[in-house]
Amino acid sequence: MTEHEERSKAKIPGEDTGIEIKHSLCAICSPSHHCGLDCYVKDGKIVRVEGTPEHPYNHGRLCTKGSSQRSYIYREDRIKTPLRRIGARGEGKFEPISWEEAYRIVAERLGQVKEAYSPNAVAFYSGYSKWYRPIYQRFAHVFGSVNFGTDDSVCAVSMKMGNKVTMGGGAAPDMAHANTFLGWNYDGYYSHHLSVEGVRKLKERGGKVIIIDIRCTPAAKNLADIFLQIDPGTDGALALGMAKLILDNGWADMDYIEKYTYGFEQYKQLVDQYPLDKVSKITGLKPEDIYEATKLYATNGPACVNFSASALVHRINGFNANRAILCLMAVTGNYDRVGGNYPIPATYLRQSAGFHTRDEQFRIEKYPGTAERIGAQRFPLWNAHYDEFQSMDLLRQLEEGTPYPIKAMFALGFNAKMFPESDKLLKVMAEKLDFIVDVDLFMNMSANYADIVLPACSSVERSELKCYQGGYLVYTQPAIAPLYESKSDADILCELARAMDLDDELLKGGYEACVEWIIDGCGLTLADLKTSSLPMKVPTAQLPVKPGKYLKEGFKTRTGKFEFYSTAIAAIDPKYGLDPLPSYVDSLADQDDEETRMAYPFYFCTGARKPYAIHSRLHDTPWIRTLQPEPTCELSKQDAVHMDLKDGDTVTISSPYGCIDMKVKTTSKIKPGVVLALPGYTKANVNELLGRDHLDPYSGFPGYKGMRCNITKRQEEKA
Repeated sequence: MTEHEERSKAKIPGEDTGIEIKHSLCAICSPSHHCGLDCYVKDGKIVRVEGTPEHPYNHGRLCTKGSSQRSYIYREDRIKTPLRRIGARGEGKFEPISWEEAYRIVAERLGQVKEAYSPNAVAFYSGYSKWYRPIYQRFAHVFGSVNFGTDDSVCAVSMKMGNKVTMGGGAAPDMAHANTFLGWNYDGYYSHHLSVEGVRKLKERGGKVIIIDIRCTPAAKNLADIFLQIDPGTDGALALGMAKLILDNGWADMDYIEKYTYGFEQYKQLVDQYPLDKVSKITGLKPEDIYEATKLYATNGPACVNFSASALVHRINGFNANRAILCLMAVTGNYDRVGGNYPIPATYLRQSAGFHTRDEQFRIEKYPGTAERIGAQRFPLWNAHYDEFQSMDLLRQLEEGTPYPIKAMFALGFNAKMFPESDKLLKVMAEKLDFIVDVDLFMNMSANYADIVLPACSSVERSELKCYQGGYLVYTQPAIAPLYESKSDADILCELARAMDLDDELLKGGYEACVEWIIDGCGLTLADLKTSSLPMKVPTAQLPVKPGKYLKEGFKTRTGKFEFYSTAIAAIDPKYGLDPLPSYVDSLADQDDEETRMAYPFYFCTGARKPYAIHSRLHDTPWIRTLQPEPTCELSKQDAVHMDLKDGDTVTISSPYGCIDMKVKTTSKIKPGVVLALPGYTKANVNELLGRDHLDPYSGFPGYKGMRCNITKRQEEKA
């Protein structure tokens, strides 16, 4: 009998044996693989959750967010039925309708927009979650619209694009064989907690750890042999300065550079502009600390690097900062080699598991034509290397109606608070869009602007296909029935495809027909997967991953080499001013006039991880909200003393675009002049401080983690 079976049959004190343990997964932290979840179910209700000990990903461990699963799914603001708006947009007045009526209205109204304008006049958008996206992208394309977009416009893809145009693939760290770990913006205790064990094991066998971050984190305190507390937004300059030190001191792998790289001479001319004293002034780091960290990384190899999906690239200089760090791997010969970083081809949902599926073919084989996607003209590099519209250009296109008008939006999990100037976006949507649909679990500010709102269910209420590292695949079964009248996002899409009579038999066949087609040929069928509630080994998986494939067969770039000088960027029209080299510009370059500097002397950074928060998903989850009831910003103790502020005081944070009020928490973990804040609060939406054009020109990503602000004690606090 397995441990799970023993626990399932065991009596819980004070209870009868009516409790059953069902395997599921936690999708609160949506971007990654997801942790296995044991749901204790009694009378159709979850009474307790734990991590699944037998799960190959989390091995029974569960973070604070996962432990809040019951509180999350049983929230009072769950959307219980399909709703039709009866008040003004934003007013929040709706009436319940049936699913049949909702589907009829959606099909009719989207069809009207398609006929009156074009299918491209409908924008299909997805926020969290990501599990249904192959179904959704195909749905948009079969409808006829090129405008499928997601929160990937601000999540991970800038990093992936940098990988693609520099070396043609990903850059997973080979922790098991590395002697040195360079944790750039790494804090595994607060984000990706399962990664900490790998760093610990490296240290146990004598390896060294370098952490670079703008604040002193648990990772810096517990793991780092060298900690560099860098000034925000200066990472690119540090990476270029480190490269110069490596080259000047003979620490570079010149054989690797000669055989496997392109554009080295141009790159060397760039890094020669970043001597140690200059880099020290830019980054706020001591020259000797930069030197020692660089020497350790370059000489104590093999060395691997952590790359954050968002911490670096959420600045207007973030794309090239990430590329500059990538280049350190080539300078030291640590890419596609044992103990360094290696390519990771995607398996399913753009996660790597070591086997092949038809995920990408399923997504794009129905792409409908050559019309320009939203953002294509403004962000040509994004448009050339990613198959979605760049949603950060949505506000402009709505306002201007160029190159064509957008007249309807169909959204799954739309969250206006992730957009700069969120209130302005909602106002323009209300004025310009003829029809809005939003699918979500909870009523929120954005859903209040929809004409039709549809209730989605959570991960424990649905079936879902997932792959895992190590060659695993699972098809989950619902731990409980969908609450109220909610449905899974995939079922909503497939049922709507039938209601609209879209020309696609797979979509009309349902979610299971789609995933059966996607996994065909991997060695397991859907029927196989249904025999187990735990992930199963895929027989075609090729494991372990063996570095060296690119070095032997060539990189997936235009030159077949690791590109210091990106030929993909060079191919973009020069009028856009994109540099094929990973050059450095200030993260506040567009706010650098003297008047703005004087009026807004602080550096405002949002999105710093907390162990109990993921964007806005848990802000209204009761027991999680008790951990930080009020929107709060962090300020250095030195600044607090100077401004006569103490913990709990209310301050007004202002920028050239707006102002919000937050409580203050003083800390010694950040440098003076820096303000850190969590995003996602409705009454203190940090993105109201962010201008719509404060965007990285390469990726279109917003500068969430780098804008100017001022902070003052609120007047009543002064009194």
